[in-house]
Amino acid sequence: MSSVVQNLPVRRLTQMTRRTFRSLRVRNYRVWFIGQLVSLSGTWMQTVAQSWLVFSLTHNALYLGLTAALQFLPVLLFGTYGGVIADRLDKRRVLIATQALFMLQALAMFAVVAGGAVQLWMVWALALAMGFINVFDNPARQSFAMDMVGPEDLANAVGLNAVIVNASRIVGPAVAGVLIWRVGLSWTFLLNAASFVAVLAALLAMRPAELHRLPRVRPGRGQVRAGLRYAWGLWELRVPLLMMAVMGTLSYNFTVTLPLFASAVFHRGGGTLGALTTAMGVGALAGALAVASRRRPGYRQLVGVSFAFGALALAVALAPTLQLALAFLVPMGAAGVAFIALANSLLQLHSSGHMRGRVMALWAIVFLGSTPIGAPLTGLVASHLGPRAALGMGAVAALLAASGGALALRRIRREEAAQAPAGAAHRAAPPDASLPVSRELAHR
Repeated sequence: MSSVVQNLPVRRLTQMTRRTFRSLRVRNYRVWFIGQLVSLSGTWMQTVAQSWLVFSLTHNALYLGLTAALQFLPVLLFGTYGGVIADRLDKRRVLIATQALFMLQALAMFAVVAGGAVQLWMVWALALAMGFINVFDNPARQSFAMDMVGPEDLANAVGLNAVIVNASRIVGPAVAGVLIWRVGLSWTFLLNAASFVAVLAALLAMRPAELHRLPRVRPGRGQVRAGLRYAWGLWELRVPLLMMAVMGTLSYNFTVTLPLFASAVFHRGGGTLGALTTAMGVGALAGALAVASRRRPGYRQLVGVSFAFGALALAVALAPTLQLALAFLVPMGAAGVAFIALANSLLQLHSSGHMRGRVMALWAIVFLGSTPIGAPLTGLVASHLGPRAALGMGAVAALLAASGGALALRRIRREEAAQAPAGAAHRAAPPDASLPVSRELAHR
């Protein structure tokens, strides 16, 4: 009896580990996971290096915001067309093309920096080029999770994707900080270019016959408008998209705020920027693992983590020392990535197969495409009121989004309760009959 009791914690840990990493049983997802872990570490290296390069060239917070704006402006303007392409074409082939183009962009960054003649307009031109690649890459990559694992393990795969992003957020900035300090900026761009070999190899090694492909959408008129109407018509999609629009615009501009905290608030260099980004990445990794371990995402969880993110971001903004800022960045990173992963899962689970690419394109628009508005605004606030005020603005935005989401869910709950006497049989069918989705997913 005692041995059984002693083995209970081990057994529970084993079960939780299996549940957390269950998507890795799928071979196609497993090779993707490994390739993305390498490639995204390189991407984070380039993100840190690019921010430091722009600040070194200009010493101006507004230019940091403008750089981020140019990088994501194409997603804002043309993101819905990228979603249509993701619904029409083979997502694996789209990703092979976009990852190869990302490699070329990183090589171009290496060339201009290593040549010693880099100017701000060159960085801006290459940031804009990356944005155009993202128009097609992001919706295809986000919706490709369903193709790899199917509906049963989709929420887990999305959570593990967040694990990849945030494990690489730990490794990439730490390596970038060392490289910037020891050998210079150019090596970060070269290593990022080399890292795309891993994800390209993973895509080529996949077994296409084992992908869960749906019939492709045929070309036609009005498909962008149809996607917009579809997303707005379902509260399950509308609520997380609106919350993300607010937070994506004002709360997630860390490529602007963290370099300023390193230099202007704590008066340190590139190593401190790497430490700040890594601290947030450590927390984000924990948050991603927590989401991946859950069986089903819920809207109450979404509101809860957005409240936590706003409160913790406010704590970072007010932190008087570097040590306290690093300490608060860890749980803030956990809450921030939990919100992203939960919203992403809910959107995909409540989207029909023939609309999923367009819905995820809208997700990219409100998350990445909002940067051209939010990043310059954050830079402007930082220039006039300081980096703490800029981060505090994002914290307040997250708290307001959480409050709006909570009020919306309460109203929806009242409306559904009022309609309950009509009978459960009159409830709307799930958006895709092929998915095991029901209103129970809301967990309201």
